[in-house]
Amino acid sequence: MSAKPFAFPIKVIPSDIDFMGHVNNARYLNWVQDAVLAHWRKLAPPQAVAERAWVAIKHEITYRRPAFLDDDVIANTVLEKIQGASAFYSTVIERSGEVLAEVKSRWCCIDAETLRPARISEEVARFFFPGRE
Repeated sequence: MSAKPFAFPIKVIPSDIDFMGHVNNARYLNWVQDAVLAHWRKLAPPQAVAERAWVAIKHEITYRRPAFLDDDVIANTVLEKIQGASAFYSTVIERSGEVLAEVKSRWCCIDAETLRPARISEEVARFFFPGRE
């Protein structure tokens, strides 16, 4: 059961551009991180946001088309599942409906104080999956 998609707007700026005149491929991963963390901050209760942090474990990215300076880009991200301390996201980066990149990523939730992996409670998971029992 996937959660509701979350749209994260992105404005391409001069520092995103590489020597070939388009967005550097590493920036796409920054955008995914920004989108996932914004999704967490928007939906998780304030106490969970204060007590937990996220680290990336794995990204699998497929680049489809380049992005350019001043493009208005959207990172549409969806939390596909939570398993223990892991969250699995799918993110599609688009410009005017055109897919620029597709990213599958796995994130580990950590305790913000101890920096050790921390499970996502069912109570918090329900904020992301409202129909979840």
